[in-house]
Amino acid sequence: MKNASQRIGIFIDLANIYHSARHLHNSNVNFAKLLKLLVDNRQLVRAIAYTVSADPKKEKDFLTALSKSGFEIKSKDLQSFPGGLKKGNWDVGFAIDAIRMSSKIDVAILISGDGDFVELVEYLQHEGLLVEIVGFGSSTSASLKEQADNFIDLDKQPELLIKTGSFLKK
Repeated sequence: MKNASQRIGIFIDLANIYHSARHLHNSNVNFAKLLKLLVDNRQLVRAIAYTVSADPKKEKDFLTALSKSGFEIKSKDLQSFPGGLKKGNWDVGFAIDAIRMSSKIDVAILISGDGDFVELVEYLQHEGLLVEIVGFGSSTSASLKEQADNFIDLDKQPELLIKTGSFLKK
């Protein structure tokens, strides 16, 4: 399915993947290795990681390392509301960026297990793109896996996981 003429765009729902790795495997994803695996011999147009910042000082080193690995970081602050409610999410921005890039890429790689992206996958496929989903099989939405042209199960890729405490070892 992979070939050198394919132009790819990668979109990472960082919160989804980060928390899944922590809860399922007490690990972090080695994003540098993951990027290399996904690109393979294809042409990377853009790789975007979406994050909601709860503690910018604590997250700085991780986001800097992620950026140095080839990812563009899109961040927004966690919103706090009266009564203690906190909210932050990138689903709409994630989807809009994927749609905007759809004419410039052949393959969209969505790194998330969130079933809310099924309609985005359907739209991108309707536009003629192949859509690959990368997530933890044990926590990725079944409908998202079914809709994908290809599903890469991080549960079955232990070489892409590193124990908690180190984010981007090469």
